[in-house]
Formats: sequence, structure tokens, C-alpha cells
Amino acid sequence: MTPPRIPLESSTPASVLYLPTHRQLELEFRSGQIYRYLDVPPQAYRDLLAAPSKGICFNSNIRS
Repeated sequence: MTPPRIPLESSTPASVLYLPTHRQLELEFRSGQIYRYLDVPPQAYRDLLAAPSKGICFNSNIRS
């Protein structure tokens, strides 16, 4: 069973889903597009959830 997406308060990413056993992160953007990122460390996911700016955190720590 897939865990639910977590809504994000952000102007760019709308929600996030993290699968720790696969180190896979999915971001749904306000445009409706969903992107999957592989080999994302759990700390990067936790940092994203805690960041005051989800977009900046995503661009700095996950996107590249």
C-alpha cells in the first residue's frame, strides 16, 4: 500500500510522496506534473518538509 501524498504549502510543489525503502521521492507540482527522483536520502526528504521555502530546498538539495 502506497502512503498518502503530503500536501505542501508552497507556490511551486503541491505535494510530496516519499518511499523510504526505495529512496524514491515524487513531487507533484501546481501544474499537475509529477516528477520522480531516485536515490533521495531520507534526510533530504525531512529537510524538504521542514524548509520554510520548499521550492528553494527542492532546487538546492533534490533537483540536481
